[in-house]
Amino acid sequence: MSNWQLLVVDDEILNLEIISEYLEGGPYDLRTAQDGAEALQALEQAATPFDLLILDRMMPVMDGMTLLKRMKEDGRFAHIPVIMQTAAASPEQVREGLNAGCYYYLTKPYKSSSLVSIVHAALADLRMERMLADALASPPPVPAHPGAEYPFVTLEEARRLGVLLAAQCPEPTAVAMGLTELLVNAVEHGNLGISYAEKTRLKREDRWEDEVAMRLQRPEYRSRKAVARFERKPEEIVFTIADQGAGFDWQKYLDFDPERAFDPNGRGIAMAGKLTFTRLEYQGNGNTVVAAVKCC
Repeated sequence: MSNWQLLVVDDEILNLEIISEYLEGGPYDLRTAQDGAEALQALEQAATPFDLLILDRMMPVMDGMTLLKRMKEDGRFAHIPVIMQTAAASPEQVREGLNAGCYYYLTKPYKSSSLVSIVHAALADLRMERMLADALASPPPVPAHPGAEYPFVTLEEARRLGVLLAAQCPEPTAVAMGLTELLVNAVEHGNLGISYAEKTRLKREDRWEDEVAMRLQRPEYRSRKAVARFERKPEEIVFTIADQGAGFDWQKYLDFDPERAFDPNGRGIAMAGKLTFTRLEYQGNGNTVVAAVKCC
């Protein structure tokens, strides 16, 4: 695979140099811009589209929030993930960015490890989105059947099932990412009991999938399965996903929390609820989730 194309936008040359140094040696091709207007021009003129923006919030000419809004209004750039780096990190300011479509944050000053982990997280999400879109380009060999139960155990099975079930929807690409997030959640947090804090640490150490694979082999988890099914109703398609875990405090994950915006994980359920489903409801202790999309 060719290098990721990154655009780094900051009005301070020293900050641009620091970010370049932090990411040196990684699979990245970096371009820089010193304000939002210059960045917008770079976006429009890029021979190879950018995969990710690292964007300063406070800049002259055009600030980061203005550029973010311009990008989200333009179909050419709306899908590009943005990491907002800022010294303005009050909950209100972070929530403003989250509501505008920026789901990854860094507070200045930050360590190199913090930058690398949040870049890895954003690009991992983008890679998964592209993999699901590619998988949906070819119809599943066997269609899913309403009312049938589909058990799954591993992350790979969860991802394949996400494609199979999303293919039943009028806009499968829009559904696949959110549905896969819920299925993966049933494996890692549900059946395997990986807590939010543990996943944050594992993501920062780039050991999350290794830990999942290891726990799948433990006797206390080996027999656990999660199950998904879907129903077609007159106005919506309803997905139900249940795991065998102890549940979790799901209420605080249904919305974007500014305090978690700086972690490499923790935004998936909120993004699924906001961007994918017309309704998203956890039941009981949180080991069953019901998600719905409109039929048409």
